[in-house]
Amino acid sequence: MVQKFGGTSVQDDQSRKKAIEHVQYAVDQGYKTVVVVSAIGRKGAPYATDSLLNLVDGASSLLSNRELDMLVSVGEIISTAVFTEMLKKQKFAAIAMTGPDAGFRTNNEYQNAKVLDVKTDAILKAFKTNDVVVVAGFQGLSRQGHITTLGRGGSDTSAALLGAALSAKRVDIFTDVSGMMTADPRLVKKAKFLKNVSYEEVANMAHEGAKVIHPRAVEVAQQAHLPLRIRSTWDSVDELGTLVSDKDLSIRHYRAVTGIAHQVGLTQFIIATADLTAENVFALLADNHLSVDFINILPEKVVFNLNQQQSQVAKQLLAAKKIKTEIIEDCAKVSIVGAGIMGTPGITARIVSALTAKKIKILQTTDSYTTIWVLVKQSDLIAAVNALHDTFLNERQDGTDEV
Repeated sequence: MVQKFGGTSVQDDQSRKKAIEHVQYAVDQGYKTVVVVSAIGRKGAPYATDSLLNLVDGASSLLSNRELDMLVSVGEIISTAVFTEMLKKQKFAAIAMTGPDAGFRTNNEYQNAKVLDVKTDAILKAFKTNDVVVVAGFQGLSRQGHITTLGRGGSDTSAALLGAALSAKRVDIFTDVSGMMTADPRLVKKAKFLKNVSYEEVANMAHEGAKVIHPRAVEVAQQAHLPLRIRSTWDSVDELGTLVSDKDLSIRHYRAVTGIAHQVGLTQFIIATADLTAENVFALLADNHLSVDFINILPEKVVFNLNQQQSQVAKQLLAAKKIKTEIIEDCAKVSIVGAGIMGTPGITARIVSALTAKKIKILQTTDSYTTIWVLVKQSDLIAAVNALHDTFLNERQDGTDEV
């Protein structure tokens, strides 16, 4: 069994004791258990990743990416040692390992390394005399022998990769919510719990802003046909949360829309292409390492979005090239996600009708076979998410009942 505990699940003794109850339950059921931990707490906590970065001026640091990885990897290592100490005090046969100790080998892309291999020899050897191996998430060892980190959300990916490499029964991702919801419950009071979701559904929700699990972890699990459970550390040990698997849910129930996700802090750029081509625009952005999102290319114009930090760079680039640009600040992307969207007539009509009824201006739309994206002003976000949730997810088709 692989269990991953996020920053809020290991932020203090009370949280760690609750996490250890879940470890105890797995061990009592006869599982050898790998525990993957994130850094202690979130922004503001002394050993959280953001707090460590603030010690060297954050984004303005003069350190190279390799040197930044030396710094931020410390958070998970501290968490691993502290959690293992608590396990040993409670008489667990447990051992602590860094990411490199646990066999994670990566490329040299510091700050966002890709895992090339997971060598499980050390973990399997440790299990001969231990029931629990605690592993620092988010980190590995580069080809050149330097410590690397896997990017934000990397501990989820560490857990999924270990689960796949060890042929685990499943991976449990413990967080501060009880599982996957049909929308962010902080914005939508009627948000519902999802007991079962497919890999595609949860990956799309995660890509579009739902923060319960990192999409890379879902992709790893899907490739390995490895069941995941999204669970709350604070729930009882027999509350299993949301099951993410590749069983064919559509045979048992039908739902066109699984959930509503959202992202904030976007800036929309509209550029007329009378005097230049779309290729010119996107080549300029790509050459400056700007990754655009939510793109429409029309004969007379191109429309795209960037996050807050990248939009500042883009504005300077476009102004320097004297490219006339219409800019709309403070936008939010609302994503309607569902494996049944393709082939279901009337979805777009219902979206437009729901938002129009609330006098919400639609700035942009695009779609794929599982997702329809709508751009609105950020001031309209709460109204938009609730209107769409009421339209698509207040019926029994949502699959929240047991299957």
